[in-house]
Amino acid sequence: MRTDETGHVFRALTIAGSDSGGGAGIQADLKTMHQFGVYGMSVVTALTAQNTTGVHGVMEAPPEFVAAQLQAVIDDLGVDAMKTGMLANEAIIATVADVLSTAATVSRPLVIDPVMVAKGGTKLIDDSAIATLRERLLPMAALVTPNAPETGVLVGASVDSWDSVHLAAERLAQWGSDAVVVKGGHLDLDVAHAEGWRLPAASNQMVAVDTVYAQGTFTYFLTPRVNSANTHGTGCTFSAAITALLAGGAPVLDAIAQAKAFIYDAIVRAKDWDVGHGHGPTDHSTPIPVAMSGVTPGGSYYYDGRNWTRVD
Repeated sequence: MRTDETGHVFRALTIAGSDSGGGAGIQADLKTMHQFGVYGMSVVTALTAQNTTGVHGVMEAPPEFVAAQLQAVIDDLGVDAMKTGMLANEAIIATVADVLSTAATVSRPLVIDPVMVAKGGTKLIDDSAIATLRERLLPMAALVTPNAPETGVLVGASVDSWDSVHLAAERLAQWGSDAVVVKGGHLDLDVAHAEGWRLPAASNQMVAVDTVYAQGTFTYFLTPRVNSANTHGTGCTFSAAITALLAGGAPVLDAIAQAKAFIYDAIVRAKDWDVGHGHGPTDHSTPIPVAMSGVTPGGSYYYDGRNWTRVD
């Protein structure tokens, strides 16, 4: 476990659903936190009967039991950073917001991964919960990490162009989050000339771009696209890596960059795995990539699997 100079063990909390298949949810979060040398803790919001082919059943936890788990962790172990994943319903979201607004964690970084739809298409949050998420949790967030479809649900508009990505990120930030990253895995946009990027010839312009909006500035993180069906739990793993890094005191842009490199490497290492018959998991035992320090807000960065290069 990583510690600071006083011997304090860095600790991170995930508030999310359980994935019986082990590729997403609290299982992915805890594996990732452990890989980053951070002590991981969990609050289970729902049980899922789930594998690589889809979600076959959901059992939501009573809100009062979610509160009991959360309070137990806060009162005894303490939290340096935390994240939310699948929150299932309006009552659970409100309960989490209530506890966090009064707890000693209120000054700790909160990463919100607004899990709404499983990889196979199953909805994991009901419609009445979306407004509560926006109104109660987003104002508490240091970072919110939606993919393009989730961003569209949150802002009530399609996110399928560069203009819509930028407008949606700005709108999400207006609800109170310190920073927003719109993940680019679902977006098939022309990046040949976007933002004036000078991409390496080997990339063939096939890249996934995560767009970060913070303090009025856009910053971009690019990786090559990987042809793989094994992408289950990528959002959980990405946000858990960021949370682990924030627990250790990393600046948010540096944390996003290192987490982006980690999930890219994890997809590459698992692309030929035979785990399951559908969307398989990524490799949570992927070595931690070299830390990216001193990211300049407004910059654009490309990761080739080894190093980051500024391309703007």
